[in-house]
Amino acid sequence: MKLFYKAGACSLSPHIILREAGLPFDLVKVDLAAKTLADGSDFLAVNPKGQVPALALDEGGLLTEGPVIAQYIADKAPDSGLIPPAGSLERYRVLEWLNFIGTELHKGCSPLFRPNTPDAYKDIARQTLTAKLAVLNQGLQGKTYLTGERFTVADAYAFVVLRWVPHLGVDLSPFANLAAFSERVGARPAVQAALAAEA
Repeated sequence: MKLFYKAGACSLSPHIILREAGLPFDLVKVDLAAKTLADGSDFLAVNPKGQVPALALDEGGLLTEGPVIAQYIADKAPDSGLIPPAGSLERYRVLEWLNFIGTELHKGCSPLFRPNTPDAYKDIARQTLTAKLAVLNQGLQGKTYLTGERFTVADAYAFVVLRWVPHLGVDLSPFANLAAFSERVGARPAVQAALAAEA
């Protein structure tokens, strides 16, 4: 498999999951501004959406959208425990968090990354994001990871989004559970390896 990525972007989540799953893969760096690969070729020829992550599959074809890629990778390594079995309530709990992170947190950060977002709207976006972070913080109360004691694909995604938040002018200091969670996940060997590879 080949993971098309940009350092520190949301593609870090499937990168971590690939390492946690112990699956072989190659990393292909993308210049998202220029929509090119390191060799100068056109990234849009690979992924017409022009976004990362994108995963070129061993059997051919391309898979896009981070939460879907995360599930695909986890299902390729069922013994990893990165996602519970299909049909189980535990799996739906992981998917519930994946969707919350994608729609409420990840997309909540988007206006704060854009230089052309009006300052007045950025203030509103920060307030909204802070309220959603409070939900995540509460969800971690008394737990090591989002769904309990086992690290899942949802934790990888949450970790990546939480890395962005301090750079967007959002204060994480009221959320002790988020700080402890980020430290725990950041100490995992697969996470350390992914961060080092993207540096």
